[in-house]
Amino acid sequence: MTGQAHRVLVIHGPNLNMLGRREPGIYGSDSLADIDARIMDEGKRLGLLVETFQSNHEGAIVDRIQGALGTCAGIVINPAAYTHTSVAIRDALLAVSVPVIEVHLSNIHKRESFRHKSLVSDVAQATLAGFGAQGYLLALQGLARILSQA
Repeated sequence: MTGQAHRVLVIHGPNLNMLGRREPGIYGSDSLADIDARIMDEGKRLGLLVETFQSNHEGAIVDRIQGALGTCAGIVINPAAYTHTSVAIRDALLAVSVPVIEVHLSNIHKRESFRHKSLVSDVAQATLAGFGAQGYLLALQGLARILSQA
């Protein structure tokens, strides 16, 4: 992909469509549309072609990850509640063989014990947790750096 922009997929998992209305003390007051707009702006600034996707359905997320095979250079994913339960999402990320950055709005390690284990972390290049929406922008910056060194 030398000389052309890298295509990056940003995936938002279940309930993230409710951002701004759902537990703003934990997840902030920004809507998903607000966050996506900032993600797109940061992608442009970094020279990345960014596509965002949100679903409440595990299979739809798996399908979208598989659809990135051969078309995307990297993935930023907030698996949300599926972080702790989805072997299918983990396996799909492994199958596409691109760098993955895991993002969580809250610090999952400071929350309920069932949230401490991520099935995605060990297949991700990095994990960002607790930075709120800024975590997505940091993830894009990190991914851009990884891709520039590839």
